[in-house]
Amino acid sequence: MDIAEVAKRSGVPASALRYYEQKGLIASIGRQGLRRRFAPAVLNQLALIALGQAAGLSLDAIRSMLGPNGQPNIDRHVLSLKADEIDGQIKRLTAVSQGLRHAAVCPAPSHAECPTFQRLLKAAGAGALGRPSRSGGPGLALKQPPQARVEDSSTRPRPSSGVRSAALRLSANTTRQRPR
Repeated sequence: MDIAEVAKRSGVPASALRYYEQKGLIASIGRQGLRRRFAPAVLNQLALIALGQAAGLSLDAIRSMLGPNGQPNIDRHVLSLKADEIDGQIKRLTAVSQGLRHAAVCPAPSHAECPTFQRLLKAAGAGALGRPSRSGGPGLALKQPPQARVEDSSTRPRPSSGVRSAALRLSANTTRQRPR
């Protein structure tokens, strides 16, 4: 396939394809005139790159997960550490979201009188909300409603079309309750 066809089928701009080639993430198999040619397997490599980027991995980390022939050579320990980091971010952002939702409907006469809002302020002041560490950072201990849950990715339908569909999709299904 020439570079234009790869760009069309993958949704990745030709300029990004050239950049990925320069960084050693993909390799062309030659040229036809001035146009680069790629093996069909490049689409799977681009899907892995998109997935890695969606997970927040650097291009260098993604490159280390591709063998010399372009086949995946994934370090499971790195994936586990990244999943732990994402889990920490999810917990932190869920706590912030719940705190803000509570503050929006809090029956207290003033937010200064609301213990939940005060915990949110204390966590923000301590840097627990805006400066997560590489390991996911400290979380905020706010009560979660019993109906709150994060979907397990193994039970969610898999995306079926395009390279971009390989990106991670995180979702949380929560039932909103009026705080008491």
